[in-house]
Amino acid sequence: MIELFARPLADAFMQVGVYVAVMVALFGWLRWRYGDRVTDHLTRRPRLGPLVGALLGVSPGCGGAIILMPLYARGKVSFGTVVAALAATMGDSSWVVIAADPVVALKIHALLFAVGLATGYTVDLLGVDPANAVRPRTGRWTRRVTAARASEAGLPAGAVRPYPAARAGADDRAGAAGTCPASVTVAVALAPGAVPGRPVRMSLVFWGLTMPAFLVSVPVVFHAVDPQRLSGALGGIDPYLALGCCGTLVALLIFAAGRGRFADDTVATATPASRRDAMRHSAHEASFITVWVAAAYLGWQVLSTTTGFDGSQLAFAGMVGVLVGALIGLIPGCAVQIVFTGIFVSGGLPVTTLVANAISQDGDALIPLAALRRRAAATATVITTIPAILVGLALLALLG
Repeated sequence: MIELFARPLADAFMQVGVYVAVMVALFGWLRWRYGDRVTDHLTRRPRLGPLVGALLGVSPGCGGAIILMPLYARGKVSFGTVVAALAATMGDSSWVVIAADPVVALKIHALLFAVGLATGYTVDLLGVDPANAVRPRTGRWTRRVTAARASEAGLPAGAVRPYPAARAGADDRAGAAGTCPASVTVAVALAPGAVPGRPVRMSLVFWGLTMPAFLVSVPVVFHAVDPQRLSGALGGIDPYLALGCCGTLVALLIFAAGRGRFADDTVATATPASRRDAMRHSAHEASFITVWVAAAYLGWQVLSTTTGFDGSQLAFAGMVGVLVGALIGLIPGCAVQIVFTGIFVSGGLPVTTLVANAISQDGDALIPLAALRRRAAATATVITTIPAILVGLALLALLG
């Protein structure tokens, strides 16, 4: 019973969750510390758009790609910049690969960056821009454009209100004098209650468990210490199993408190206002990933134990596998992609299928873009599927 249920739950936290938590916290701090500088520099040098888009997109998680979506909606960056970020991003599933095999993760992310860069510049070279995004102006025209975007996002006309000073970049203040861009309103609408009022205590418990779990996980996962010796030293208690199950349980509680949202990724949390917000969001994002990885691990363990199924019966290999991976990548959000990547970590699908899925998927960044520019979001997700299939097939031929 322990091997069937407890072990995969513990593995999800100890093999993935703790490493995801550490890296998510680091990137959250970097976004809080330097996020505005990156976007301000980007809007001053539009020709570098696809390059910066690919760099932000390839960074683990969804935050880098998310912060570009309102910039495109306000005419600050090109559509190629958006496509570069969406093609390069692997969303929150990137944490799963990094935690499982950093070398493989580095190779995949290098490929994602190259594909995102090439795709983004190709889109700009062809002049593709389905939303015909224009730079907002001051006065009546700005209010008209802002109201139209609020209407497109399904918000009431009263959503246009004075522009808040908090977390506003220099270009935003200069380009939206006296009004609130639809992107800010949509960020709040996409995740009501995601930032204010969220309990912080569970986040503290999560980090309190993560620190000792990380210290136990590193020597055990990398085979530097025999788990049996640790259990003997603690009177028969397996610290790996105990901390792992507790960590997954706390992650599940945080996940439930957030009502299972897409890791509450929004424009607001992509650039957190404080270190506390960054740590709270990091705990939520790591918990979100841990829960879905635990579901994948547990489901795979139960399936393989009870039926003898080892994954070879699935149509995840060859050309069909590449097509399946690319088509699954069309599903918005990170949940399905995390489960799919968890199957790869468990040995259930080849790397060619994972690469096709990684290029095709857009993570949570597609959600704010769809709220702001529905046609652009639909076009972007179709465009990223094309290089996903082509690169997947090329990699299949190369490795075959």
